[in-house]
Amino acid sequence: MAETESKPVHFIRQIIAEDNQSGKFNGRVHTRFPPEPNGYLHIGHAKSIHLNYGMAVEHGGQFNMRFDDTNPSKEEQEYVDSILKDVKWVGADWGDRLFFASDYFEQMYAYAEQLIQKGKAYVCDLNAEQMREYRGTLTEPGRNSPFRDRSVEENLDLFRRMRAGEFPDGSRTLRAKIDMASPNFNLRDPVLYRIIHAHHHRQGDKWCIYPMYDWAHGIEDSIERITHSLCTLEFENHRPLYDWFLDELGVYHPQQIEFSRLNLTYTVMSKRKLLELVQGGSVRGWDDPRMPTLSGLRRRGCTPEALRAFCEDVGVTKFDATIDVGRLENAMRDDLNRRAPRRMAVLRPLKLIIENFPEGQVELLDAVNNPEDPAAGSRQVPFSRELYIEQEDFMENPPKKFFRLAPGQEVRLRFAFFVKCTSVEKDAAGNITAVRCTYDPATRGGDAPDGRKVKATIHWVSAQHAVNAEVRLFDRLFNVAEPDRAPKDPKAAASFNYKQNLNPNSLELLTTAKLEPALGSASEGERFQFERLGYFCVDSDSKPGAPVFNRTVTLKDTWAKEQAKGG
Repeated sequence: MAETESKPVHFIRQIIAEDNQSGKFNGRVHTRFPPEPNGYLHIGHAKSIHLNYGMAVEHGGQFNMRFDDTNPSKEEQEYVDSILKDVKWVGADWGDRLFFASDYFEQMYAYAEQLIQKGKAYVCDLNAEQMREYRGTLTEPGRNSPFRDRSVEENLDLFRRMRAGEFPDGSRTLRAKIDMASPNFNLRDPVLYRIIHAHHHRQGDKWCIYPMYDWAHGIEDSIERITHSLCTLEFENHRPLYDWFLDELGVYHPQQIEFSRLNLTYTVMSKRKLLELVQGGSVRGWDDPRMPTLSGLRRRGCTPEALRAFCEDVGVTKFDATIDVGRLENAMRDDLNRRAPRRMAVLRPLKLIIENFPEGQVELLDAVNNPEDPAAGSRQVPFSRELYIEQEDFMENPPKKFFRLAPGQEVRLRFAFFVKCTSVEKDAAGNITAVRCTYDPATRGGDAPDGRKVKATIHWVSAQHAVNAEVRLFDRLFNVAEPDRAPKDPKAAASFNYKQNLNPNSLELLTTAKLEPALGSASEGERFQFERLGYFCVDSDSKPGAPVFNRTVTLKDTWAKEQAKGG
C-alpha cells in the first residue's frame, strides 16, 4: 500500500498533497476506519479500509482503528471480534491505536452540557412521530419544537436526569438548536442523545443515554486528532453538521471528505439485508462464501492481495456507481493464477479403464506445480489402469466439433499418455458407467514420437489413489444484476421484496469428487487451481479424511459468455 508511483492520482490524493504543500495540519496525515459493530464487514468496507490505511501509509502518517459503538441495542462482541480479524486480513495495521467511541462518552457528555450552556442545545419531549411532523418537508420549513425555548437551567436539569435514568426510552431527546427552516434537513435541530436502557457490550449498564452518530463522529475525530476524515457520499449532506458541532465547541477541527461507496452487481450491501439473509436461512451464516462479507470472501478463497488490487482498480470518485462483480472475479483470477499450485481433480467422475495397461502397475508421472512460477517445481502423480475423468469429457455420439474423448477418438491425458476410446460399459438403464481405452506407452509425457497430434487434453485422477471429497460450486447469490431494484409495474412493485431475486442455484454440492493424492493433506484456507476447472480453496468444514473445497472462481467468465448467448 505504500507504493504510490504506479497508482492513479485521485481527488483525495490531490487534496492531501495540497494540504501537505500548504502546511495544513502541519504536514500530518492521520486517518481512521470507524465501523459500527452491528454486523460483519463487507467488500464495501474493504474499499474504505484500503483508502484510509493507504493514505496514511503513503504519507508516513498514522491510522486509527475505531469502533463507533454508540447503539447498544444492535452491537455485539462477536461483531467486534470479526471486524478486527477482517481489518487485519485486508492488510491494515493500526498498531496500538485501537479505540472505541464509548471510551469518549464522558467527554461527549461534557461537550453536550457545554452546548446547552451556550443556548445551542435543548431537551425535547416530542416523540419520534411528532418530531417527523415538526421537521417539515422538502418544500416547507420545519416548525420549532414547543420545548425549544426551555431555559439553560431547565435543560441542564432534564439532561442530567436523562443520564440518571429517570425517564423511559423514547420519552426525551437532546437536540441541537440550529435552524428548523434550513434547506438541509440535517440542520433542522438534529438529535444528539436518545434514551436507551440497554446493556452495552463494553460499558455495561453505566449509561442509559447514547449519542447519535452525527454528534459522536466529529468529536471522536477531534479527540484523536484525525486530519482527513474520509467518509462515503451519504455523509456529504451531514458535513455542515460535522463542521457546526466542532465550530460551536471550539475544538480541533479535522476535514471531512466524501467519496463514492462501493456497490457490486448481483448482491446487496445493506447490513440490514445481509443480516436478514443470515437470520432467514437464505445463506449459511455471515461467512457463507456467497456473501459479499470479507469473512465470506476469505472463506471462498479470495486473497487480501486480490481485494486490494480490485479496490485500486475501481478507484476513488465522487460519483456513485455499481461495479460489475466480474471485475472482482478477474482480480481473483489474476492473483490466483500467479500463486495457486496446480492440481488435478475430477468433480463428476466417470471411470476410464485402460485395457492394455498392466493390472496392479503404478507409474509416477511428473506434473508441473505452476507454469507461472518456475520456482514452484513439480510433483509426481500416480497413474494406474483405472482412472477417473470428467463425465463431460466423454460423448458417445459427439457433435462435429467435440474434440474430447469419443469412440475411436484419441486424446492426451494431462502429463501422461495418449489414449483412444475402444468401447463403453452401460448399466441396465443404458447409462454409461465406464469408458474403455487403450494407451500408447510411447507418448509418456504427452507427445508422440511419430509426430501425430491430438486436439484435446483432459485431466484425470488415478482411481486407486483418489481422495474422496465434497466440492461446493458457488454462483451469484442473486439472479439479477440489481436485486434491490423494484419492478416498474406499480402492482408488482407494491409487493416486491429483494429476496424474490435470490438465485436458487447459487450453491451446488458435489459429494463424489475425486482428487489427486496431494490434495488429501491440504490445510484450511489453502488455494489451488484445479486443472481446467477453476480455483478452489479448502473450507473450514474439512475434516481429516473428508476434505471440503469451495470454488473461488472459474478459469473463465462463463457467466459473461452465457449472457452474451442469451443463456
